Amino acid sequence: MTIFVFCIALFLIGLYAIVTKRNLIKIIIGFALIEYSVNLLFALIGFRRGALAPIITKVHSAHNFVDPIPQALVLTAIVIALGTTAVMLAIALRIYERYKTFDIAKIKKLKG
Repeated sequence: MTIFVFCIALFLIGLYAIVTKRNLIKIIIGFALIEYSVNLLFALIGFRRGALAPIITKVHSAHNFVDPIPQALVLTAIVIALGTTAVMLAIALRIYERYKTFDIAKIKKLKG
């Protein structure tokens, strides 16, 4: 139960960083925190204490297996999160090259 609270807290910290911070890098870190919290939540949904890997044999019955769907979703989400984070960092670096700052307020003033 406490790990679910940790997931919610991690999500809220990421949301706080996105909403309140003006630095692009801190906003990207906030997005990453939200992605990690959702991945952790999906992994927890599929977790069962004492369960086995979903490999069907004659020895093990199917009722004691871990659900493989959340695991597959988390692996896919990790790859997508890596790609989106890389794109966000590339855009942030291009903005820095052009405006010489990561501060959103200064970028809006320079754009005019």
